[in-house]
Amino acid sequence: MSKINLAITGCMGRMGQQLIKSARKDKSIKLVTLTENFYVSNRIGGIKPELNTENAFSKANVIIDFTIPKCTFEVLKIASKLKKKVVIGTTGFSKREEGLIKKFAKKIPILKAGNMSLGINLLMYLTEITSSSLGSNYLIKVNEIHHKHKKDYPSGTALMLGKGIAVGKNKDFYKIIGKKYLNKKKFPYGKKINFNSIRKGEIIGEHEVTFSSGKEIITLNHEAFNRSLYSEGAITAAKWLINKKAGLYSMRNLLNFN
Repeated sequence: MSKINLAITGCMGRMGQQLIKSARKDKSIKLVTLTENFYVSNRIGGIKPELNTENAFSKANVIIDFTIPKCTFEVLKIASKLKKKVVIGTTGFSKREEGLIKKFAKKIPILKAGNMSLGINLLMYLTEITSSSLGSNYLIKVNEIHHKHKKDYPSGTALMLGKGIAVGKNKDFYKIIGKKYLNKKKFPYGKKINFNSIRKGEIIGEHEVTFSSGKEIITLNHEAFNRSLYSEGAITAAKWLINKKAGLYSMRNLLNFN
C-alpha cells in the first residue's frame, strides 16, 4: 500500500505542531508539505515551511487545515484548483462561510469537523438522541472550557453540540442560538440554547451539555487530557478521505453513526 502524501497548514501553531508529531508516527503517512501564513526560516524535520501556494500543495494527496477561516478559504481555493482532498479542523466559520465550504465540496472531497475526537463525536450523537427524546419542557445550555490562548468562542465543538441539539429537535440551529457568555461562573437557561465559554490556564478542552426540566437535570460531558486526540483523529480522517469522491463529510460519516 502506497503512503499518503500529506500537507499540514499552520505548521507553527499548537495544532500544527501536534499534527506533525502524529504524522511522523504513522507509517502510512508521508509528510511532504508544511505551510504557514508568514515566512519561516528554519526547517522542520527536513521540510522547509512555505506559504499557501499551488506549488506548495502540488505533491500532496490530502491537506489538513487547523488555522483560521481566512486561511482555510485560501487553502480551499488552491485545493479546488489542484483537486486535492482537505480535512478541515478550523473553527469559527460564519453561516455564510459554511455555505461556501459546501460549494467547494461539490468539486473536492472535504471532511470538516469542529472536533476530531472520537469521544466528542460520540457525545454529539448522544446529544442528538437526548434532544430528540426529551420534550420541549426541557431547557438546554452548553458550557465549554479551553486554554487562555483560544480566541474564538463559543468553541467549534460547543457549536457542533448545539447543532446536535437542533438536529434532535428538527430545528434550524441558527434560529435557536441564544446568548453567548464569556467567563461566567454561572449562566442561565433560556428558551433558546445559551452558551458559556471559559478561557483559562492550559486546559485542552471540556464540554458539557445540560438538559433541565426544573425537576431533574441530565448532563452529558467530555473532558480531553491530551491534544493528540485531535491530531490522531485528523490523521485518521485524512486516511479515510483518500478514497472518497467530492462531497462534504464529517467524523460521523467516518465513524458510521446512523
